[in-house]
Amino acid sequence: MSAPLLSVSYVSTATAPFDDERLADLLTQSRGSNHAHDLTGMLLYRRGRFFQVIEGPQDAVEHLMDAIRRDDRHSDVRILLSERIDERRFTEWTMGYEPIGVPTSPAPEGFRDTFDDLESDDDDAIIRAVRELTVWFRARTLAGATTLEREGSR
Repeated sequence: MSAPLLSVSYVSTATAPFDDERLADLLTQSRGSNHAHDLTGMLLYRRGRFFQVIEGPQDAVEHLMDAIRRDDRHSDVRILLSERIDERRFTEWTMGYEPIGVPTSPAPEGFRDTFDDLESDDDDAIIRAVRELTVWFRARTLAGATTLEREGSR
């Protein structure tokens, strides 16, 4: 029988801004390490905030989360959702990445920004945001990947 799988979704704040080159370096490092430890997942980055989902054997996920908490590139690491899963949702990606645009104009009245919902105090809103961003990521990347998020993803 295989080891139980764990999925952890978290947000954190970058201690310094990440440009495309720095993100590419982070993804290269993450993909190599995740491949070696049988981990898969996704990463989103916007305005100095990371949102990441990591999945794999429970011990490996917990070890990586401990390392992320100690990583000086992150601060304010906050677990949003930790759950046992029967099967992976990101089997195609050792660390998938999809850029998220930053709005340049005010949002229309009543508009809800899912990425901002990750910072909510409402647990239901947070879980909904985690699920929506996961679905958004999978739909975008499977429909037609761009450069950074799929290159070397295995």
